[in-house]
Amino acid sequence: MDPALLPSGRPSDRRTPVVVVAGFSGQAAADVARLAAGLRAAPGTVTIRHDLSGLGEGIVHRTVRIGEQETSTVLELAHGCVSCTLRIDLLPLLCALAARDSVNRIVLELDPAFEAEAVCQAIEHVVITGVVGRVDGPAGREVRIEAVLTCLDAQTWLADATSEDTLAEHGLATVDDDRTVAQVAVGQIDFADAVVALDNTGDASDRARLAAVLSRLVPEAPVAWVRDIAALDVEALLARIPAHSRRGRVFDAHAPLLRGQPPLGTEHGVALVEFAASRPFHPARLHEALDVLFDGVVTARGRMWLATQPNEVVWLESAGGGLRVGGAGPWLAAMSPSELEQADPARRAMAALRWDEQFGDRDISLVILAHDADPADIRQALHWALVEDDELRLVERAPERVAQWEDPFGEWHADPCETSEPTGLPVDGQTKSPRGEAK
Repeated sequence: MDPALLPSGRPSDRRTPVVVVAGFSGQAAADVARLAAGLRAAPGTVTIRHDLSGLGEGIVHRTVRIGEQETSTVLELAHGCVSCTLRIDLLPLLCALAARDSVNRIVLELDPAFEAEAVCQAIEHVVITGVVGRVDGPAGREVRIEAVLTCLDAQTWLADATSEDTLAEHGLATVDDDRTVAQVAVGQIDFADAVVALDNTGDASDRARLAAVLSRLVPEAPVAWVRDIAALDVEALLARIPAHSRRGRVFDAHAPLLRGQPPLGTEHGVALVEFAASRPFHPARLHEALDVLFDGVVTARGRMWLATQPNEVVWLESAGGGLRVGGAGPWLAAMSPSELEQADPARRAMAALRWDEQFGDRDISLVILAHDADPADIRQALHWALVEDDELRLVERAPERVAQWEDPFGEWHADPCETSEPTGLPVDGQTKSPRGEAK
């Protein structure tokens, strides 16, 4: 490779490369340190780990290793939380290390409570202030994400990815952290540029099913199946990452839902279910239909059009037994001329291909990754939730009447459901499990 080119094929970039190493639950979490140690063997590589196990007491243990040299520090955070750790310590530390001529690469060993996507987003966007001799700005001016490497335990990952438990229930976060085990387990893989699968099961069918899930969740990420992490050539795995891999990029709600051309057929009971419609959901019926996204489903995500909220793109995202619904900004058809000018050109171009004279770019587009559910049942439930022909005429001609319909998503479901029936909807920004308990 031309030394003037990065692995991504871009021209030379003087920013210090960062490799993010993540792993959740079981042996995968334990082997994050071993993966980082393998990377640290390269000259000029520094590894950083923040141990968040004492976060509830406002304490974080930070370890920095350069070769055989190790420095451990106990940090006291007045408002102990993951975001505080990022903002107060990790981001300034990245900038300080990047300024050293002796540092060629930084490896972040993520604690299980850290999410790689949140770390990468913070590096790119959170402004660091008050550093003497440095102009205020994000750490992304000094460092760049070279790769996100995620380790999973083949024996436990699918169970974690379909769990209803919270991180707090597993002792991995404080009680006020509402994130679920599934959210973190799925998110770590979904954001990975490469995956290490620790496979000691010996069960060929279980491995085949997990492989089918991975090929649909991260179709372009190289996957190394190993029985012992010591046998892995981690540098060779990183070299297999495609030049166009995301490398820390965070996509918004209007990015393509199917990235990397994943297999669309069913394999070992695993399937991607695409659901698209050019008419809106009836909110009350959708509220009832959402249960179909829990049992036998790893994850679902996409954009929705609700009849009662015609101006707002509604974003849905699920992992295992929890689901979140929230706003993703206005539809292009609801924007003012000045807002439309500022909209992403790629989004406008795609919308122009399917623009409707009456409704503009409003539509429904969902992708569901099922591992033990009938795709026909999922499609049937979601189709039942769409407005019928007579209701669609009201949407067209009497939106003021439609606005009076029952809408469980109003105010983003700020109050808990009074019914004891399962809903899967967010409560005050939290996640609700299919049994209705706030998560």
